[in-house]
Order: sequence, then C-alpha cells, then structure tokens
Amino acid sequence: MASKGKPSPRSAVPALSDQQVALLAQRHRLVDPTRYYPTGHRTPALDEIDGQHPVGTTRLLRGVSQVVRDSCRVYAWGLERVPQTGPFITAATHVTQFDVFIPMMALFHQGRRPRYMAKAEMAHWPLIGSWFRMVGMQPVERKSGKARSIEEESISIITSGRPLTIWPEGTVTRDPLKWPMSLKPGVGFIALEASRQLGRMVPLYPSITWGAASINHKWPWPRKNVVMCYDRLLDYSDLLEDMDQWGAEPPKQSVHALCVRLRNRMEEVMAEIRGEEPPAAGYFDYVTMTRRPRSEQ
Repeated sequence: MASKGKPSPRSAVPALSDQQVALLAQRHRLVDPTRYYPTGHRTPALDEIDGQHPVGTTRLLRGVSQVVRDSCRVYAWGLERVPQTGPFITAATHVTQFDVFIPMMALFHQGRRPRYMAKAEMAHWPLIGSWFRMVGMQPVERKSGKARSIEEESISIITSGRPLTIWPEGTVTRDPLKWPMSLKPGVGFIALEASRQLGRMVPLYPSITWGAASINHKWPWPRKNVVMCYDRLLDYSDLLEDMDQWGAEPPKQSVHALCVRLRNRMEEVMAEIRGEEPPAAGYFDYVTMTRRPRSEQ
C-alpha cells in the first residue's frame, strides 16, 4: 500500500550553497564518503564482507559510488565514529530516495556491512531489487500487521553481532520543507529490546543527510552539494535503568521518549547542515499530516 501524502517538489528548498559547505568545513573535517576509508586506515569486518556476496557487493558499491560522484559533490563528517566491530544501529534521515544510498555507501567504505530495513516493494523492482537483496536488505511489508515480526528479526540481527541501518520515519519525509518528521516507534522498540537482551546499551548513531532534495536526476549538472553527518552516539542509558523490570517488552513511554530524542537530534544536526532554523511552528506529524508544537511530541 502506498504511503499517504506526497513528498514536496525540489522547488520547496534551495540547493545547499558552496558558502554553507565552506562554513561546515571550518567546523568539521569533511571527507569524501564515496572512497574507501576516508578517515584513515581501518580494519574491515571481513566476516561481514565475506558473508555478503563480496564480489557482487564490491561491484555494486563501485557503481553506486560513481553515480553519486557524477550526480553531486558529497561530503561527510563523523565517519570515524563508525564502530569497527560489534553491533550498532544507524538511524538515518529520509529526505529523498537518492540520499538513502549515501549512508549505506559510507558505511560500506568504512569496512562494515550492515543489514538494513527497506520497504518490501523495493525487493521486487527490476534489477535493482536483486541488488538490494544482495547487500542485506530486510524487507518491511508496510501496513501488513507484521510489525512485531519485523522488529523481532531486526533485534535478532543486532543480537547476533551485526549492525543494522534503519530509516525511522518509515518513508520519505512528508514535511513540505523536508525536515525530519515524526518517527515510527519501531526504532525505539528495537534499540531498547536489543539492549535488554544483550545486557548493555546498543550503540545508536543518527545519520543526517541533506542536499539531495534539490537534485534533478534527469540533468544533475551543475552538480549540487550533499553533506552527511554521522553523528555522535545517542545516549539513552537512562531509559535502560529499570530494564530488568519491564516485563514482556519495553514500556511504550520509553520507546516514545527515545524516538522523540532521536528525532530532535536529527533536526538539530540538519539545522546545522542547512544553516537555518527548523520551523518555529513545530515538527511535522505523519499521523495527522500537520505541523504540531514540539511540546506535543
């Protein structure tokens, strides 16, 4: 079933200017995530690489990287934070379909091979669907009543030692100005329950990408700027203090609190990348398709 509403057009936002990229470069070390190990040499997770169609994945990564370089000038900071071993969760913004590839490409170039959640329809797209499955796609059947089984599979991925990438908005943002909208509760449930099963806080990293919304993919020249931040670890240890007393599952209020914390941080980082303040009227709520005060999250 298609998601309600339609994403706003490219004309809704201006392109990310060279001046803003230069300002970000003064604050952060910007690197090229389309190349291997842009933050310096790292030890790749060979077990993940060897277990995920290494030849096909390498070829696909090379092709995706070339398409990205041809379509835009992409920069990133914070990739040194990507763990070299062990499970972690990447929670990424979803402004366009194109910018889905930016964090995935960056993590692959850092020597990790996360599994990732994506809408089930993508698995059946001609040619591209087989590529998605090859690189670790976990199909999500939206509005199928299978949310719990999807969450359980995601938790199993993490507790087995693998990283997981999630786009927690569930679809491309419907905010007319393309800010992060309300999040689905799945990311909060997965992070909290996986942490309880492992007996420790699973690292959760927000990943924020901005700039691709203004790209005309039929004629992308002159190339636009795209910037990604792989943000600092999001601390939610306080939500785990009573995890031995949860019962069958994490409390809904804790799940909600983590989602709000994550969305707010995504918005904060996106504001820095864009060089502008988020809408004063509040955040965009997908359920009601309206903008609501942040105090009502």
